[in-house]
Amino acid sequence: MIESLLSDLNIILIGFRGTGKTTIGKILARRLGKEFIDVDEYLEQKEGKTIKDIFAEGGEVLFREIETRIIAELCRLDNRVVATGGGAILREENVRSLRRCGIIIFLDADVDTIHKRIHKDAITQQRRPNLTNLGGYQEIEYLLEYRRPLYDRAADFVINTTGMSAVDAANKIITCLHNHVMDFKNKLLS
Repeated sequence: MIESLLSDLNIILIGFRGTGKTTIGKILARRLGKEFIDVDEYLEQKEGKTIKDIFAEGGEVLFREIETRIIAELCRLDNRVVATGGGAILREENVRSLRRCGIIIFLDADVDTIHKRIHKDAITQQRRPNLTNLGGYQEIEYLLEYRRPLYDRAADFVINTTGMSAVDAANKIITCLHNHVMDFKNKLLS
């Protein structure tokens, strides 16, 4: 039932890296019969280089320009679960695009949880650059304090994934979608 009501809607996952966007997104996509797209992976495939390489070539400015172009491109598609990069909300243009194309879910977690998840993920270590001179735990704490209000403003609802399995988080999202599907449809039509 919910799958048919949501069939044309995109589910957009925002949040800091390590909050579960990719893992939870894949579960949601499978359960809702949607295609899953990780914006960072899509961007790397399209550009033929890692995010770390893009940062080395042109810094964060170049990366954010490419990211904005990719988000606009992906927002022309329907029936997807899209996991954005952690900084996608830094540009209001991205937030406007994402609001027009789907239901935005902010996946949040505490600093300890994020730090542990990132530290365990070898791919993140290899492909993602530090964004400040702080690095590690302090960088997460600093950036999360700055970004959390931006995530909150962009989101239709928030799921805190601290201490929650990816399956439990996906179940919570599906329950929320089920309870509010008509509100979300009306939001996108207005």
